[in-house]
Parts: sequence; C-alpha cells; structure tokens
Amino acid sequence: MNLPRLPNTPYGTRQLGPSDLHLWLLPPPDSPRAAPVAELDMQERQRAAAYRRHSDRQLYVAAHVGLRRVLSVYTGVAPHRLVIGREWCEECGERHGRPVLVDLPGAPEFSLSHSHGLALVAVAHTRVGVDVQALPSQETVEACLPLLHQAERQEITRIPADRRQTAFARLWSRKEAYLKGLGTGLARAADLDYLGEAAESWRPTGWTVRNIPLCEGHVGAAALAGDKDWRAALHPVPADWLHTRDAVERIATVQPGLRTVLRAHDPSAVRTHALIDTRNRKERAQAS
Repeated sequence: MNLPRLPNTPYGTRQLGPSDLHLWLLPPPDSPRAAPVAELDMQERQRAAAYRRHSDRQLYVAAHVGLRRVLSVYTGVAPHRLVIGREWCEECGERHGRPVLVDLPGAPEFSLSHSHGLALVAVAHTRVGVDVQALPSQETVEACLPLLHQAERQEITRIPADRRQTAFARLWSRKEAYLKGLGTGLARAADLDYLGEAAESWRPTGWTVRNIPLCEGHVGAAALAGDKDWRAALHPVPADWLHTRDAVERIATVQPGLRTVLRAHDPSAVRTHALIDTRNRKERAQAS
C-alpha cells in the first residue's frame, strides 16, 4: 500500500544525495498550548501518557510531532498518515529494531533523539542513528564509567576532572548513536564496542561515527552505515512553528544553519591502542 502524497506539500524540496546527512534541531514548543497529539499514532500517545512529568510528556509529543512533520517534507505524506513501524527482520519474520517508515518504498532512513528540552532528527539514505545528551553531573559520570569498554573507561579517567563531563557526554552520545543505527539500542551491552577517540582504527568497521556541534549545554553525535565521508547540514527549526497549520510548508523552507563534513577517518587517531581487548565480554569474564 502506497500512501497518497499531499497535493500542496512542497514535495521534493528536500532531496537527499547518497552522501548527505540532514539534521533537524527541534527546540521545545514556544507555546502554552498542548502540542497536536492528534498527529501521533496510538502507540506514540500511549508512550507519551506514560511520562509522569508534564514537561517530559510535552517534550516527547513535540519531538515526535516534529519528526513526523520533517518526514512529511521528504515524503509528501501528511504527518498523521505516516506509518512508523519497526524494521523487518528476515530471520524471524517480525518487525523489531530501528523505527522505519512503512509502506513507502524509497523513503529515507531516520533517527530521533531528545533530551532536556532539545530534540534532534537525522535523515539519510542509509542506516542512521542520532543521539543528543545534556551534559551529565559528575556523579552520573562516575556511576556510568563501569558500563564502558575498558579502554574508554581509562581514557575518560585520564582526562582532567573539569573536562571529564563533556568528554563522557561526547563518548556516550557516539555510543548511543551507533547502537541506534544498529537497531539494538542499549539492549546491546555498552562495553562491547569501542567508540573512544584514542584509536579510531579499533572502532566498529563499516560505520562513520562523529560528534556534531550543538548548542551550549548539549552534545550530539551521528552514526551512519558506510565507511565514507558524509555531508552534514544542520537545520534549526523555530520553536513557534510547531502549532502553525502550515508547519510542513514552513519547515520545508528552513535553510541549514551549519554545514560540515563528517569524516570517516581521522588520520591522527588511527593507531593501535594498547588498552583495547578485542575479546567479547563473555571471553573477558572467563579470563578474569
């Protein structure tokens, strides 16, 4: 089943090249009114209702409404008519893993992340994961260090204390972006994959994982399947556009506020890391 295109939607104004990554920065809604929940499907509404704090619920709704409106620009399908499901698994014959657009052949891949008042959407023509993180407290960093790969852990602890929170947030955002791109999320143990900065040659093969510049107080990262350079364009969406009836048309006119290239390799970091243990977690546990 192919969904009908919107006749008045500026379909095609956001074309994606094979090496393009489009990022959309979605701030919280600048309005006391409730976000348009009617554009969400039943599952999204149930998840929104599960949030206890009103501010968290509003951010979730705003982020998912924003995601649908961004995707509408690429597909020409009304936000409420987009069917967002899970990736089809050929092995088990069921849908699970990454969120994908259903019944839209050729639709772009996408990823969504939101944290502490900020949401980020990534759109590309390959498997993509994106993550945004607010800077954590020192207590959070210390609590999460044991979850990291051994080499990542030692890299973070060697950084001066006044820079450790930012370094940890950058690392964790890279790790979550990669796990989202895989489709496992944190169901895959965080210590299995090395996403540090000291030895990029030991990072997962076949992926480009880079931090992206965001506003003060937040860090972000994107992971794309494909061992190559990617042209990234960051589009900041004005906060007061969430409640306008012509939101899709307005979003289609947003021009990139930042353009950059996400390099597949940093030559200065391609070196052997003495701390990296290439055995899997079970083998490491048995050895210890």
